[in-house]
Amino acid sequence: MYGSKPSYRPLRTGTEGSDVKRFEKNLSALGYGGFTVDGEYTSGTAEAVREWQEDIGAPQTGTVEVGRVAYAAGPVRVETLAANPGEPAAPGKKILTYTGTTQAVTVELDTADQRLAKKGARVEVTLPEGRPVEAEIDEVTTVIEPGGQNEDPATKVEVTIWLDSAAARKAAARYALASADVRFTAGRRENVLTVPVSALVALREGGFGVEVVRGGTSSYVPVETGLFADGKVEVSGAGIAEGALVGVPK
Repeated sequence: MYGSKPSYRPLRTGTEGSDVKRFEKNLSALGYGGFTVDGEYTSGTAEAVREWQEDIGAPQTGTVEVGRVAYAAGPVRVETLAANPGEPAAPGKKILTYTGTTQAVTVELDTADQRLAKKGARVEVTLPEGRPVEAEIDEVTTVIEPGGQNEDPATKVEVTIWLDSAAARKAAARYALASADVRFTAGRRENVLTVPVSALVALREGGFGVEVVRGGTSSYVPVETGLFADGKVEVSGAGIAEGALVGVPK
């Protein structure tokens, strides 16, 4: 049930308090009636509890024992069960484990790519058979992975991206576990010239150039390179302009 505090006493006819009101609010939300949600455990509340106990297969006592109800601050997702039905409970014995209901994507990066992972940066997440959705980096942590036999420990950067926007939740709704593609933005350039990466050639004198075709002739022009993305590279230089025809190896 939903609540910010755990139960601490049995609830029975005559009991009053905020814990009674919290329980009655949950009981009403489950569809049981015949009582008023007011913090007073009446005979009507007890009768509704007997109906609830019958439905869940518990003894129909009309009393809510301590430990019968677990309260969570909000919706949760049961991850694993650690006990079987009818198995005795004991202090410290795990019954189940749970997580939140908001899904997340985790990405492991090499430390060389840490510059891509900045908290609050926008990324594009693509789930299997789904459209890309925009999301935001929420957590960036450094993880030390123990090395195997005769291997040194490895340092990795773990990025967590919560899929909490409406579009992201809709895209991830059908998946409990799935692989995803995440596109990071290292930088952004506007109003720049780009050519296919394959158009770059290494010049004898050093650096890179592109083959510029003019009419029936061509010449190699040195260029300065900038950002690389989607098979293209940003270029600039005195010998190249918008609309220039460049040679690309076949």
